[in-house]
Amino acid sequence: MRTLFKIAGGLVALYLALLGGLLAAMYQPPARFARIVSKVPGPVMRIVPFPPLWRKARAGRLQTGDPAPDFELPTLDKQSRVRLSSLRSSRPVVLVFGSYT
Repeated sequence: MRTLFKIAGGLVALYLALLGGLLAAMYQPPARFARIVSKVPGPVMRIVPFPPLWRKARAGRLQTGDPAPDFELPTLDKQSRVRLSSLRSSRPVVLVFGSYT
């Protein structure tokens, strides 16, 4: 009976280590996370609660109503760059993520 508890305890510890490692990988930049996850066997991903871990890792610190963090992007013609902070007081800014077609 003791041996059974030791085996079960070892399996639980291994599972928790797997979850911790995967959560730590989710905090990495997307390219690094992709390299890590590409090496994880498919069956392992089936026993991991991926969506809740992903939501925790990628939740961020912004709350509704917080100002957007400042960033800089190239213009569509790639001739100049636009910084969000330069537009804040002059006109409304709409941020569109994803496809707008």
